[in-house]
Amino acid sequence: MHYNRSELRRKIMTILYQISMYQKNNVGYVVEDVIKENIEIDNEFVKEMVNGVLENVDALDEMANKHLKNWDISRLGKTDQAILRMGIYELLYTDTPDIICINEAVELAKLFSDDAVKDVINGVLDSIYHEK
Repeated sequence: MHYNRSELRRKIMTILYQISMYQKNNVGYVVEDVIKENIEIDNEFVKEMVNGVLENVDALDEMANKHLKNWDISRLGKTDQAILRMGIYELLYTDTPDIICINEAVELAKLFSDDAVKDVINGVLDSIYHEK
């Protein structure tokens, strides 16, 4: 099976959400196993994004909080956190063109978040983009 990058990002968001729920509920997990549960192909982009977000979560949250106006990432839902962290990671740590990073995160937010949160995610990523 072949996935385009948008579909892969949706899988990554699901994996990050699932891991955050395991962490919240003190359930043991192995990152590679969670990835394999969610995508039946071996994909470097997925592994790089998932591991990159998990390894840099504190820096990503710090960056998000810096750009959230009177708000904190911990107040967002777990899905919204996954989208925002993934968007910030891709924007700062990958070669993906900036506009694509922002657009893909906003498209996920349109599907899985309410309009207010979608606008917050867009605003944070746009602010980070302009600061880069």
